Amino acid sequence: MATLSVSTIVLTLFLCLVAIGKLLAPSPALRDRARLWLAGIAETWISINSTVLGWYRGTEWDIQIPEDLDVQGCYLVLCNHQSWVDIPILQRSFNRKLPLLRFFLKSQLIWVPFLGLAWWALDFPFMKRASKDQIARKPSLKGRDLENARKACEKFRDIPVAMMNFPEGTRFSHRKRDASNSPYEHLLTPRIGGVGQVLYALAEPLDGMIDVTISYAGNAAAPTLWELVTGRVSKIIVRAELRPIPTELRGRNFREDSDFRQALQAWMGDIWREKDELLSRSKTG
Repeated sequence: MATLSVSTIVLTLFLCLVAIGKLLAPSPALRDRARLWLAGIAETWISINSTVLGWYRGTEWDIQIPEDLDVQGCYLVLCNHQSWVDIPILQRSFNRKLPLLRFFLKSQLIWVPFLGLAWWALDFPFMKRASKDQIARKPSLKGRDLENARKACEKFRDIPVAMMNFPEGTRFSHRKRDASNSPYEHLLTPRIGGVGQVLYALAEPLDGMIDVTISYAGNAAAPTLWELVTGRVSKIIVRAELRPIPTELRGRNFREDSDFRQALQAWMGDIWREKDELLSRSKTG
């Protein structure tokens, strides 16, 4: 834990210093150079964390990911969500095999001390979303978030990116599954909003979708972060598959196009059925 704490503090401070340099850079070339340094700092932090996690002999790691991933590519990454532990597992699985994993953030989060600057420096896209009350007062704001997503992702047409999304929208529990009448045994029903935003905003540049399934095979319940860093997670299984994104799902507005919305829901439903079967096999095998 001491190693993780020290590396986080030191590298976050270093990242913030380079971020200030990026902010003040007088030319696009210098900003691009700073961007590379910043990504390198984040990847170094992830490598240190992953090395420390590997020291704990109580955890068996079983990771299988595609070999033909491109660290200079553009991907949508989808994963089931059971615990905050999912995030360091994804980072360990894909660090320096994919571009740095990023996700949409609310615009207000840019003001979070240190982290807001770090997220901005690492090119996380910040989104302005209108509330229900704002839309009620001004209906023209409805659907504006999709255009905001497109604008936020414009930079990713020039730099590598792996946009991360948990389509379930929240961490899985049996209580949530039953309350929502999910048709799956190990999953909640996937929501299409986050996926639809990425498909609309990035469209043609996307090289594919990486479908990730995480299973905590030896644990009765999803582990906590503390259980992970103290080696009390018996087995972690990661399976990833690179899937093509159908042409007809790219660049379309799921809020206004009901046919597209149904097609996207059907595509996600097929993926989630396969994921549920994979989770069943991992837990019984």
